[in-house]
Amino acid sequence: MRALFKDIHTKETVHLAWPLVITQVGHIITGMVDNIFLGRIGPTEQAAGILSNNLYVLVLVFGIGVSYASTPLVAGAHEKNDALKKASLFKNSLFMNLFIAGFCFLILFTSSGALKYMRQPSEVIDLALPFYDVLIFSIIPVSLFFTCKQYCEGLSNTRTALVISVLGNVLNCLLNYFLIYGKCGLPEMGYMGSAWATFLARVFMGIMFVVVIFKSSATSELAKYYKQVKINWAELKELVKIGINSGLQFIFEVAAFVIAGLMAGVFGKEQIDAHGISLSLAAFTYMFASGISSAATIRTGTFAAQKDWQSIKDAGMSSIKLVMLIMGVFGVLFLLLRTVLPLAFTDNADIIHLSSNLLIIAALFQLFDGLQVTVLGILRGLEDVKIPTLIVLVCYWLIALPLAYYLAFKLSMETLGVWIALLVSLIIVAVSLYMRFKYILKKNLVGS
Repeated sequence: MRALFKDIHTKETVHLAWPLVITQVGHIITGMVDNIFLGRIGPTEQAAGILSNNLYVLVLVFGIGVSYASTPLVAGAHEKNDALKKASLFKNSLFMNLFIAGFCFLILFTSSGALKYMRQPSEVIDLALPFYDVLIFSIIPVSLFFTCKQYCEGLSNTRTALVISVLGNVLNCLLNYFLIYGKCGLPEMGYMGSAWATFLARVFMGIMFVVVIFKSSATSELAKYYKQVKINWAELKELVKIGINSGLQFIFEVAAFVIAGLMAGVFGKEQIDAHGISLSLAAFTYMFASGISSAATIRTGTFAAQKDWQSIKDAGMSSIKLVMLIMGVFGVLFLLLRTVLPLAFTDNADIIHLSSNLLIIAALFQLFDGLQVTVLGILRGLEDVKIPTLIVLVCYWLIALPLAYYLAFKLSMETLGVWIALLVSLIIVAVSLYMRFKYILKKNLVGS
């Protein structure tokens, strides 16, 4: 372990990753804070918030995944000190991401009625519909935030997003309290106050980042060249090639988990809550791996621009070792604290009992979840996206979902069976992606 942290590649990855980790954790904390506040109101309100957020995130993550396209391209342009190229990539990624966000909003806006046909408890559906109708409007400011975030990451500037994310989460927490309970002269909105709090916090984060990126000295060259560059097909083609595949990777994985949540909902609101609580905790630790993955994208993208395959190997393997260590620790903590962690979300004994069982499975898939997202980040830095997208599609949609249905309904294992299926698919996708990375390394290192 000591040798790992003395390694220069590990040090560089940690230097880049820690602000990214806090930023990523900040995004998941937004949902966790909402979940905690709603749990204090009641299990039905909590289930409604979880259901609304699951369907919103199902579409949102496609837009987030598309925004990741700019990071390796900006990293390459930054390595070559090409200011015009960087400005052009930002302008074209902003155009692409807002277009995708608008398209996603239309899908969300016209899909709210689908909630009524998803075999969820009727009292949950009644509360979820207005919550969902507010939540979907935050997709545009989220797109602005991620456009700026991914651009900054390409410049190896990971701290600006950190500051804005922390401020946004503090605002979300305060607004949840003020709007739910009617404090500081604001109206008492009950559970709907949580939806408005999230929306307002995301508007703040998106607008703030746009202002900062044009005014900050760290990114001042963007303002200098932004008006000189044009939206053009050559840049859009580069971004679309990586972005669409990245978006599909995100949506294939997240959709599997969302559909898993809908399966859990068939068995009652307590199982929705248990699934949502356990998934929130697993998503929290996943953000640590996601931060390391983003750092790996930056580093491999930089070395790919130099065609330095030995450094790509060293940087990639150090990221993998680092994430396995961190996620291994989280796995142990999940096992030890599985009956304690759910208490932060609910005092319902049945929900706590089921959540504690699901956290045993979550503990087992920590290593594989960390491995798969880190290798995806490495491959994205190498602009290798088509085969990984196919791997993710097969593992989640052709293995995880059919197996989840069989275990949950045919073997009557209910939500526990769903989670076992997710564990199996995570193992397969992680091993398959790692083998893909090793294959690319072997092919390119032979001739170098």
